[in-house]
Amino acid sequence: MSETPVKPATRRDRTHYLYIAVIIAVALGIAVGLIAPDFAVELKPIGTGFVNLIKMMISPIIFCTIVLGIGSVRKAAKVGKVGGYALGYFLVMSLVALAIGLVVGNILDPGTGLAVTDAVKEAGKEQVSAEALPPVEFVLSIIPTTMVSAFTEGQVLQTLLVALLAGFALQAMGSVGEPILRGVEHIQRLVFRILAMVMWAAPVGAFGAIAAVTGSAGLDALKSLAVLMLGFYVTCFLFVFIVLAALLRAVAGLNILTFFKYLGREFLLILSTSSSESALPRLIAKMEHMGVSKPVVGITVPTGYSFNLDGTMIYMTMASLYIADALGTPMSIGEQIPLLLFLLVASKGAAGVSGAGLATLAGGLQSHKPALVDGVGLIVGIDRFMSEARALTNFAGNAVATVLIGTWTKEIDKDRVGQVLAGELPFDERTLLDESAADASGDEVPSPRNEAAQEPVKA
Repeated sequence: MSETPVKPATRRDRTHYLYIAVIIAVALGIAVGLIAPDFAVELKPIGTGFVNLIKMMISPIIFCTIVLGIGSVRKAAKVGKVGGYALGYFLVMSLVALAIGLVVGNILDPGTGLAVTDAVKEAGKEQVSAEALPPVEFVLSIIPTTMVSAFTEGQVLQTLLVALLAGFALQAMGSVGEPILRGVEHIQRLVFRILAMVMWAAPVGAFGAIAAVTGSAGLDALKSLAVLMLGFYVTCFLFVFIVLAALLRAVAGLNILTFFKYLGREFLLILSTSSSESALPRLIAKMEHMGVSKPVVGITVPTGYSFNLDGTMIYMTMASLYIADALGTPMSIGEQIPLLLFLLVASKGAAGVSGAGLATLAGGLQSHKPALVDGVGLIVGIDRFMSEARALTNFAGNAVATVLIGTWTKEIDKDRVGQVLAGELPFDERTLLDESAADASGDEVPSPRNEAAQEPVKA
């Protein structure tokens, strides 16, 4: 009598409970912020602490991803091609975002008739950040003091430079560098497992962040600036679901709603923390899992977080026009365009600065049109609420950019993309990696994602 083979018990994925807890925590945070605003403001360090835990993981994840991506390809020209496409695309999309913000800002004209007090002027001047650098100094700041300091100082572009150099060096070493690549792969597994552990603190971090924002702004600040906020949210929505959606459909043949459903947990994380950086490590892992090659992901995502800030571009455009109107000095189109082009360049110097949107705006106005700095104080109260849409738009832009550049460079496995978005190949929330790459004996065996990184399927 033959026995029916017993299927091995599969470990249940409990991470969906984590994100239900995040939603509950956000609702509780808003309630506490409205009921006890003074107490809620004191909770800000909780949210800050969680975001800092995520930021702690960004440099090692970027380093491992890029080194593995570049070290596994045979031709250095492929990496240069990806970087060229990425920078060209980022410049064009930044200009498109500025243009859209310019049109909507001139149509709404929301700042007329507001009173600017001395307190508001002081609040505006305080936002001028000393961390924002002029373009030349910004370029020089990409070079770290030492190779190790790129990791300790948390500068994304410095880490990117060191990782590129290490990747190309391992590529040139050939078979001699393979043991080092295997070591980096094991480190990557360790780092992603730590990140998966850190994510269990997300509900606590979301509660503290949302409570502090709600408690500090309150309802009164929102009422007076509702037109600007609503206009900004609508503009970001139109940019994402018309411009980005059309590009994604035309180039990659993907539906943006299906794509965003795959990234739903990342959007929730950003919404609750007001920081797109909190989702950067998960975006890298999910894009690789979806079938985009390691070189494309490793170069496009970290670079995009500094150079592809679509939401920030729209924000700076609309906020500049709002401030000029509120101060009674509306700008003509001839004055608007040079200011916005200057802000486009200045925003790259403030990449990675905490609260970069407001700091970049204040610093750019201080350098190009100092008279408008006084009006920055008008939007301090609602900046954190606008930062939600800013961060979500920046994240959406970088996610779409990764797929587009992967398609243009033929570095994407379209069959795998279809399987992943259809739910046939679920993302491993426990490890954030495809652990099928290693068998029980510990020997490396090719996984679909690793194969896509080394020998991409021609689209």
